[in-house]
Amino acid sequence: MNLKKLILVTALAVTQTAAAVPAIAAPAGAQVATDTVAAAVNNTQAEAAQPEPTDPLPPLTSQTPAGTTLATPTPTPAPAATPVPAATDAAVPAVTPVPTDAAIPSVTPDPASAQTITTQSLPSSGQSVNATGAGQLILMMNSNKMFRNGVPYTANQPMAVKNGVSYVSIRAMVEMVGVSYTYDAKTKEVIVTKGGSIMRFKTDSKIYTVNGSPVTMKGPAYQFKGTFMVPLTSITYALSIPYTVDNVQKRVILSLNTKPTASFSVQPTEIYAGQTVVNYVTSSSSPNGTAIVDEIWGGNKLDMYDQPGFYTVTYAVRDANGLVSDTVSKTIQVLQPNQPPVAQFTTDKDEYKMGEPVVLTDTSYDPEYEELTATWSNRALAYFNPGPTSIQLTVTDKHGLSSTFEKTINITSETLYTQDEVAKLFTVPGDVLTFDGGLIPGLPNLNYNLSSDSYTLIRSNSPETVNTEGVLYRETAFGKTRFLVHHMNNMSTRQKLYVIATNNGIYPATITTDYVGIAGPVTSPEYTGRISIQKYYQSMITGLSKTSIILQPGQSIPIMTDLNKIAMKPKEVLSLSADLTSDYPIQYNVVMVEETKDPVALLPTLPVLDRDGVHNRGTYPDSTRIINVTDVVGTTQSKLILGDNRNDLNLVGIDPMTGTEASNSGNFGVLYKIVLDRVAANTLITFNPRGGNYLGSVLVNGTIVNLPNKGSLSSSDMNAVVFRTGEYEGPVEITFSVASGSNLPVNFVFTPLPAKK
Repeated sequence: MNLKKLILVTALAVTQTAAAVPAIAAPAGAQVATDTVAAAVNNTQAEAAQPEPTDPLPPLTSQTPAGTTLATPTPTPAPAATPVPAATDAAVPAVTPVPTDAAIPSVTPDPASAQTITTQSLPSSGQSVNATGAGQLILMMNSNKMFRNGVPYTANQPMAVKNGVSYVSIRAMVEMVGVSYTYDAKTKEVIVTKGGSIMRFKTDSKIYTVNGSPVTMKGPAYQFKGTFMVPLTSITYALSIPYTVDNVQKRVILSLNTKPTASFSVQPTEIYAGQTVVNYVTSSSSPNGTAIVDEIWGGNKLDMYDQPGFYTVTYAVRDANGLVSDTVSKTIQVLQPNQPPVAQFTTDKDEYKMGEPVVLTDTSYDPEYEELTATWSNRALAYFNPGPTSIQLTVTDKHGLSSTFEKTINITSETLYTQDEVAKLFTVPGDVLTFDGGLIPGLPNLNYNLSSDSYTLIRSNSPETVNTEGVLYRETAFGKTRFLVHHMNNMSTRQKLYVIATNNGIYPATITTDYVGIAGPVTSPEYTGRISIQKYYQSMITGLSKTSIILQPGQSIPIMTDLNKIAMKPKEVLSLSADLTSDYPIQYNVVMVEETKDPVALLPTLPVLDRDGVHNRGTYPDSTRIINVTDVVGTTQSKLILGDNRNDLNLVGIDPMTGTEASNSGNFGVLYKIVLDRVAANTLITFNPRGGNYLGSVLVNGTIVNLPNKGSLSSSDMNAVVFRTGEYEGPVEITFSVASGSNLPVNFVFTPLPAKK
């Protein structure tokens, strides 16, 4: 009868040897693979043999004195409704602790072999096992013995099982792996540091943290006889240590990656023979924090290469333990030496009268056909001092090489034009000439016929400086719709700006984007305003922005998706100008959220932000104004003033978020189509700011003109040249919209030109 019982117990133990599966604790929501580990003994036997944890725990730097009696309270179980989902793991191996064995004598690895093989006879089983391997840590089941790279060690506690979870001494593990740890007696936490990761394991808790993020373990950590015990699969997961289980020899084999890693890059990206100093930027690390003590360079590493061609450079590092990283290599292409550019220009003749235009033709070139930067010295439309005059041109390539060319012309004492005449006759469009700004308000205003096109303007510009995520604008519009969006990110994280369209109707709706201009992100509001208007005009010229989408009932999607690709850093600004049409009413939401978030998913919960009390927002009808002038323009000096709310009244609309009336101060977002049927021959058209600094552009007869080409219009005496008619009367059409960030009002000034000589 006793023999039968013995056979049944033996069969049960063999069956359970292959049944238990350890589980690696994973972050909440992660899918975790499990490895099968054979149990050495019956789970029930292991539980009975496992001592309860002790509390408090002495510091890890000391051991519990022999004979000390410690209280053994049962660990506090983790709350049933833990905030972190528990890992869905299988059971861990059942391992029966055995009485502490005598210390294993030190084993010296065989220096003649890359791998030392040691055979150790275990008192618990009596069998011999292969216990070693280079780059391995082997934990013996039913024992406190472990082998690192073939060298035997004794853990302060054996691998143990509690409630179906295999536990190991965290101190023994981290010491074998070679990472640092401390014990915080106040919080009862073991703090493990590996590279940039800080892991905290707390007594009687099933949750540990990695840089503050919680991870759930299969069982709680506990303390026993001065030893802090944690689930084996959790500490291996935390330290990124892969392992396998040898059921035959009852051991867990951990793969230790202790070899350092090395990498390097080469700067700059273009290297020229005999000219470029090469900078090698290295990076190296040890997985266990061992110091890097040596760099090993090979191949053709030079600080400067004399000849063009391809050169291979290799790099490796050695750590303080003598381990060498894998060798990495790069092939460097050394280019032919960069040749300096050639500066040169011609003049249409060698001698000029005072006030006679000098025609300069730049004929500079670069041997490598690269773009050059030109800098002129003493260049002018004309010269007004008689005698020799030198003009210099310096051209510079992208590598910083430059050359200079100089030519001397002669100016006679005879006068052709005055300085004022030269400026009016020959200043190129976009450049600035000076008028007495005080005289311009007294000029007569043009008489014109005013009509409108029924574009609904959605102006989202308040709060201009956005301090929190939310909805910046919400409106439902139908048909022709124009957007002017201009906002700054004043949050500490990178944000994205979206225009989300929602079809709240019962029929599919089509949205067609006709013209769009997006600028930013940069920190200059004026610059984004100018560039967005330029791109808006460019889309009118090319028609390349035209796209259509179909929005199903109940569907919400971001539109004008080029906007969504841009993440705004703190203090950066984005500007958008766009025209679109829809065949059914569409709700539009302009929102700003952190760059990684889904704006559509967040939309129902985002707050509608308040106005900032300074800038404007509102929905305005009839935002295209058509100004038609039928009289002859340019026979006498006159002006056309825009954005003054007297001659050009502000659009009146509504702020849909508050239901209050809104006035579009400055008429930002209004598209002016100025049709001049008859402009006299030899008429100069200039752009003059009256409300302050201006930086923008205008579309004249299908050509974009900057306002101005360089800098900004910062004074009412400054006039940017817009257009100049020729010898015959003719029509001129000007398309203009105020650039965000600039100031109103502005004037278009029409001035008769002096006669050409």
